[in-house]
Amino acid sequence: MKLYTGNTQDIASSDMDGPPASKALLESQLAALRDRLREIPDGTTAQGEVLLEMGRTLLRLEQGAEAWAPARQAFDVFAAGQQWEKAVEATEVLFLTEQPGSLAALGQGVWLAVTFPIDPNITVEMLRRIVEETPDDADGAAVAAAAAHYVADLRSKGKERENLLFYTAQMLSSVARRHSPVDKQEDFDAWRSRLELDDPDKFLVRLRNVVDVLVQDDWWVDRDTIQQQLPVN
Repeated sequence: MKLYTGNTQDIASSDMDGPPASKALLESQLAALRDRLREIPDGTTAQGEVLLEMGRTLLRLEQGAEAWAPARQAFDVFAAGQQWEKAVEATEVLFLTEQPGSLAALGQGVWLAVTFPIDPNITVEMLRRIVEETPDDADGAAVAAAAAHYVADLRSKGKERENLLFYTAQMLSSVARRHSPVDKQEDFDAWRSRLELDDPDKFLVRLRNVVDVLVQDDWWVDRDTIQQQLPVN
């Protein structure tokens, strides 16, 4: 399989915040969300959605510390309802708040995004954030990029699959160049084989180790119970 894409530019961070908005507009939106929140019963999907949007709005206002609480509450609401895709979206907001628990949020978001068959674009985005957080000479970025390419291949279809595979191939090539002297396809193939990135049974176990380093003992879900309930443990 040809994955190496040559001297492409590093994959740029996506802008989850959307187009710029004025501070006044964002503050108005935040006030409206707070009003809406008071009308919604606790523990409902609607509550989780409003809390998540509050977290995103506070991030756009560059109030990361204030964004933590609503995003964390949103995570709990979605996790309780086993709405794993939304729970992962909440972990991304929590990661971007840059608070003491942000790396734990990233690790849990990646674990949920890989464990459950959610939107592959979201899973790839979460794995990309591990790539960006990992030093150039560490294997964690390579493992995350390999997992992203694997998920894209496994879960996406049609034109989306074509686009996502191209994106993740670029990601993997970029990681290879920063990790080792990789200048051509043969170098890339040797690097990929040496790190066992062509064997999902091996690199997914290593990804779990990366997640464990990020989360430590700060799990917000019962991972063992979730694993026991999966069709294939």
